[in-house]
Amino acid sequence: MFGAFKPTFVAHGGLLWKNPFRMSTTRKANVRKRLKEVDAVIATIAESGVKCKALDNALALPKEAEMHARDKYTVFSRTANGYRKSVHKVPKFTKLTNRTSPTGF
Repeated sequence: MFGAFKPTFVAHGGLLWKNPFRMSTTRKANVRKRLKEVDAVIATIAESGVKCKALDNALALPKEAEMHARDKYTVFSRTANGYRKSVHKVPKFTKLTNRTSPTGF
């Protein structure tokens, strides 16, 4: 097709995903807030006296205050340089539990 509405090539189209390279301070604050809210829910369930394997696994995870910044904002990735990538590059990172990494990373 020629004219004003001709399709562009993928190679000349620029960025496909408009995802920033670094996390903004607002996104980092939202991550910390989300971690604190999850910690509060886990503590509330533990105080209620419920016992289950999922709760035991959740209690074994580090709390937001105990985590290093590296673990809050990045996750382990086999393919990334330095074996870490920013948490906002992970699909559905708000729904996943990414609090622990392999030992040594």
